[in-house]
Amino acid sequence: MRCDELIKQLEQLAPVSCACDWDNVGLLAGRSDKEIKKVYLALDATDEVVEEAINWGADMLITHHPLIFKPLKKINDMDFIGRRVLSLLRNDISYYAMHTNFDSAPGCMADAAARKLELTETKVLQPEGMLEEVSYGIGKTGYLKEKLTIRELADLVKERFDLPFLTIYGEHAPGGTIDFIGISPGSGESMIKSALNAGVQVLITGDIGHHSGIDAAANHLAVIDAGHYGLEYLFLDFMEDYLKREAGGMLTIKKAVVVFPQTLV
Repeated sequence: MRCDELIKQLEQLAPVSCACDWDNVGLLAGRSDKEIKKVYLALDATDEVVEEAINWGADMLITHHPLIFKPLKKINDMDFIGRRVLSLLRNDISYYAMHTNFDSAPGCMADAAARKLELTETKVLQPEGMLEEVSYGIGKTGYLKEKLTIRELADLVKERFDLPFLTIYGEHAPGGTIDFIGISPGSGESMIKSALNAGVQVLITGDIGHHSGIDAAANHLAVIDAGHYGLEYLFLDFMEDYLKREAGGMLTIKKAVVVFPQTLV
């Protein structure tokens, strides 16, 4: 399968048009006419990921977060981004990133996260547009199968997402038990306003700072910070299943080992 043919399949799943204006998605490095047999999946194009993809003999690297985010004026071995790009090009690995288009496209990140918690009556938390008469955007709202305390919900999130730890802001902010929640994988400080507008009792997300957390609690919104990585590494299993299903056995797929970037000591 050629790289451009595989890209068409990726963009049927998560169209580039669903990406935020500030984002950088698509084929970021490498040849579109490259013949692809081996695909390496990762959340981030770290040094370890790039080295493993090279050693494994990958033809294509697909990540969620884009390695090239801001415009590059130079590509050389003097900084870590340039070194990684050079390594990929030197080893003829085509590199594709699917970030906020995967976050917001119907059936992708937000829906996958909502399914893990078995939410019902789901709606887009922060709508961005319509795709074939279906609303798409960042995050989801929905109802739990039963009312839970914040601690019980936190335990459920840890179990379903297989997390080593999480943080709760405003444990008692909603008062009593809850069942109407929002979930927004990734960095969610900017989603607090949308969560308040949606009337959810708890927002599950990542990268919540001190002031954002206590301000949300002051507005009777609890926030469960499950980590940026913790809610998004589902990308790996999701994309493996999608590629196996859609590529008809034409691809060999390998996933990066799940390694949480933070350590709680």
